[in-house]
Amino acid sequence: MNGDTSIPIGELARRTGLTVKAIRFYSDSGIVTPAGRSPGGYRLYDNGAVARLALIRTLRALGLDLPTVRQILDQEVSLPRVAATHAEALGVQIQTLRLQRSLLIAAAERGSTPEELDLMHQLATLSEDERRRLTGEFLDTVFDGLDTHPAFTAVMSSLTPELPDDPSMAQIQAWVELAGLFRDADFRASMRGMAQDLATDRAPDGTTGLPRVLAEAVRCLVEPALAAGIDPRTHRAEPVISALAAHYAHIVGRADDPGLRRRLATHLESMDDPRRDRYLQLLAVLNGRPAPESLAPALDWSVRALRAHTPSAAG
Repeated sequence: MNGDTSIPIGELARRTGLTVKAIRFYSDSGIVTPAGRSPGGYRLYDNGAVARLALIRTLRALGLDLPTVRQILDQEVSLPRVAATHAEALGVQIQTLRLQRSLLIAAAERGSTPEELDLMHQLATLSEDERRRLTGEFLDTVFDGLDTHPAFTAVMSSLTPELPDDPSMAQIQAWVELAGLFRDADFRASMRGMAQDLATDRAPDGTTGLPRVLAEAVRCLVEPALAAGIDPRTHRAEPVISALAAHYAHIVGRADDPGLRRRLATHLESMDDPRRDRYLQLLAVLNGRPAPESLAPALDWSVRALRAHTPSAAG
């Protein structure tokens, strides 16, 4: 039917998938003009109307408003320009919907109260500057007065979350939970105490016995003992503890004695906070890194073994 100028409105509706009512609306609005009228006064259309209506249907399905559709059809604005602008706006809407979905799923899984959901929403919708401020306040509290040391500066950097511009649902939920930890005064105090405690252990060259150094030693020396099923209170644990204490003694430049072992037990116990473990897991999700395996079982084993094989202060 090339060149056909006598397409009745019913046939036009069949070809375009639009309703007769919608075609009449577009005709009355001047967006699609009939090619003529039948002897009975009914509107007739040509193949140009078929193509025009097909484009209108596509543009409307993509969410463009009618004035914008008219401008595109009349070539008042370019389609690529409108497409780029609309895609950007849709990106914002998608982010918003993803955020809303993530919060609702998190609220359902956690059995949140209305107050908790409101707080979660506030934390999730913080601006980038507000997120950085909240993170900075937490790290400043933990490392106040210690951040001048190069080693602690590096630790602060490694503990800083970076929420991507287009976060996944898991990253949004991780940020909300992490922000909750930032606001937890007891967790701040725990992390602050651990940082201060470790800052007092300086090797002869001025370096600091940091959690990362101890964590690596615990993983290397203690996890094999755990895997072997060694009871921390038995004599089979003594060589493991001796090796761990010797490593710590080397770090801080002190002799391996009961006092050093008690101090090491205190350090490891302060590190054995499930919230710290969770912090590192959430940080890995946010920063797109593999989540670290929990060190809690090895830390707990180490503390029990050190206390079982170290004479008491009174002794």
